Amino acid sequence: MYTENNTVAPQSLEGGVTRKILSYSKNLMTVELRFPKGGVGAKHSHPHEQIGYIVSGRLIYQEEGCEDKELCTGDTYYVKPGAEHGVLVLEDTVLLDIFTPMREDFVK
Repeated sequence: MYTENNTVAPQSLEGGVTRKILSYSKNLMTVELRFPKGGVGAKHSHPHEQIGYIVSGRLIYQEEGCEDKELCTGDTYYVKPGAEHGVLVLEDTVLLDIFTPMREDFVK
């Protein structure tokens, strides 16, 4: 499977955030998220493992039991299944999130 990014319509989420579902299988999924400066990725949890890559921008990553951490372009983070996490966006930011297994809730 391949996905040409410019053919995927972004889904509008709360707070000016957009999401694009990119290539995926039942075991793995890539998702592009765009956050405006001042945006918030509300704290939440899910049963999936997640790795996030900051394509561009700067944010504060928050995870239960951990100290808040400022991250920027090129940095990554790992979210274990069930961990509550979120972000506070310091400048316009593009994230690439990778999930295993895929997020069925994103494609319904």
